[in-house]
Amino acid sequence: MNRTTLSLIAGVGALAAVTGFAALTSPDASGASPAKAAAELPVERTSLVCPAPSSSDLAETTYTSFTPVTKGTTSDGKAELLSAGEEPGAAADDKDGKDGKDGKDGKAGKGGRTAADKPVLTAKEPGKPVAEDASGADSPALVGTAEGKFAPGWTVQQTTRVAAGTGRGIQGVNCTAPDTEFWFPGASTAPDRTDYVHLTNPDDAAAVVDIELYGKDGALETTAGEGITVQPHSGEPILLSTLISEKQDNVTVHVSVRSGRVGASVQALDDKLGGDWIAASVDPTGSLVLPGIPKDATAVRLIAFAPGESDADLKVRLASPSGSITPAGNETLHVKGGMTSAVDLGDVMRGEPGSLVLTPTDRAVPVVAAVRVVRGKGAGQETAFIPASRAVGKRATAVDNTGKGTTLSVTAPSATAEIKVTASAGSEGGSAVSKTYTVKSGTTQQVEAPVPSGLKGTYALTVETVSGGPVYASRTLTSSQDGVLAFTVQTLPDDRGMVAVPEADEDLSVLQK
Repeated sequence: MNRTTLSLIAGVGALAAVTGFAALTSPDASGASPAKAAAELPVERTSLVCPAPSSSDLAETTYTSFTPVTKGTTSDGKAELLSAGEEPGAAADDKDGKDGKDGKDGKAGKGGRTAADKPVLTAKEPGKPVAEDASGADSPALVGTAEGKFAPGWTVQQTTRVAAGTGRGIQGVNCTAPDTEFWFPGASTAPDRTDYVHLTNPDDAAAVVDIELYGKDGALETTAGEGITVQPHSGEPILLSTLISEKQDNVTVHVSVRSGRVGASVQALDDKLGGDWIAASVDPTGSLVLPGIPKDATAVRLIAFAPGESDADLKVRLASPSGSITPAGNETLHVKGGMTSAVDLGDVMRGEPGSLVLTPTDRAVPVVAAVRVVRGKGAGQETAFIPASRAVGKRATAVDNTGKGTTLSVTAPSATAEIKVTASAGSEGGSAVSKTYTVKSGTTQQVEAPVPSGLKGTYALTVETVSGGPVYASRTLTSSQDGVLAFTVQTLPDDRGMVAVPEADEDLSVLQK
């Protein structure tokens, strides 16, 4: 094997370890394999972006950062969140920082940042969350990077409490990894809704983004949805009603990136039903799980979209604490290709928590989906959204939990599973504790989540699959706000904190001499 081949293998292995998105597999048995079975190693660097939280002067936002303790990491590293950079600065193509715009003396440098910029939040140590507060409507989008021991499983939650007005209640969202494609079923351009697509660019070059909208009859013609430029290190909120004049209750938003990458989330604000963030659905696939619908939900709406030309026919099942049941009158859902379908399931929960499980009736057709959940009655109603999620996998984390008002729901749709749930140390004090639970096949269990001993502040909940599975999970935060039962729900997909890297068959260092 020559030096060029060795360098290529080393480069690919290093890329996998750094990004956390690459996995290498051995060639089939017909050829010589240079690698043994892949080893699992912690990722060494990861990025997250947080959208601008609110335009309300009454908004109070908390950012919470947490990295679980992971074996095999380096002894150093850092994790921090910075303002995406709203202040005027050098042009994006001013790579050399000429004309005095090199960041010295507090002047803006590349990407609109200044030398005086300080992190909004800096992690202290793995295993302990750290939180920072922000008030009012001036909080910008944030860009974050974690390296070394802080990278594997790094999770950041943005929780905003709005006291009154459109979107009042709790608005929670997990800060997302930058990507090139996102699907958001459940958006709306109805008269009582004010929905925004938030795009955040973490990189040094501008990103070019297309936004496509799909309603009940197919694609909706937009006036300015193509070729949207998101400047480097900046956040861009796009009001959906400025893209189309047509009013539709149920809309699927597709964000695709022509160049660069962005983080994307949809903020759904209702005049009467409060508001929350819509996180992206799992990528289009034939079977979907939407975990953790609260037991006291007064209205549940399922929204689904089939991106291709083929229609999808789905079995609709509710995984309850006692087993899998079929909602009466909603046994199946027909989704026409390229069109958004929605069905109101009403009071389907009947006092028990559950998860929706969608499977093909015949052949699998890729779909995306989300549910809109309403709790309360009359003027005390509040809304949250639960997208179809990836499985917990090896490990997943939810942060910003409190001693009261935190509910953890876990479902095992196809096989009994054992899970381990760890409550971290508190952000201001307390010791971590762990418990194991068994979740029976076809059920959803509302787990009595452990709480750190001597808890002060907030804490993180980390779920690990011990055996069986797969399992899906979500966490609900609830608080009383002027007589309204305000709440938000976040799913717990695999944190992808480990990456597969092949082991060499032999010591190849001698061949490089």
